[in-house]
Amino acid sequence: MSFPTHIVAAGGFVEDEQGNILLVKTRDGGWVYPGGQVEVGENLMDALVREIREESGIDTTVSYLIGVYSNTGKFKWYDGVTDVPTQVMFDFVCKPVGGELLAVTEETTDSRWVAKDRVLDFITHPAIRIRYQSYLQFNGAVKYMEYVTHPEFIIKHQAYISK
Repeated sequence: MSFPTHIVAAGGFVEDEQGNILLVKTRDGGWVYPGGQVEVGENLMDALVREIREESGIDTTVSYLIGVYSNTGKFKWYDGVTDVPTQVMFDFVCKPVGGELLAVTEETTDSRWVAKDRVLDFITHPAIRIRYQSYLQFNGAVKYMEYVTHPEFIIKHQAYISK
């Protein structure tokens, strides 16, 4: 028996008291909201808090889940050799509770607070853009979406999960 190969990740929409959103600029993917992969033995929310701190220097608490996304496309990693497994991503709203904004980290080349209505001026990746738009439109129902990103971005399925 072989085990499925999935990457589990979490992303955090961190909004400050002035309504600004925390964005980070990755070394290979442009501007995004912070997040990343869950490590072995780590739970989803602890992974998200760790990733936000590593990428931006900001300490957070996780408030609530707003979206679950599956990238089921088959494509190669940046090295052009390694197959990227299916990715399952959980998006949460988070609150900043401390820390200091860092301009450069091991994973990012910049981080900043951006006015909520200007975030899409920074984000160019279609999957990240649509997930941010889902954050803006959140109405209490968790959004589920399956998409592929290569060779082009295509939404394959979407639904809302509520009581």
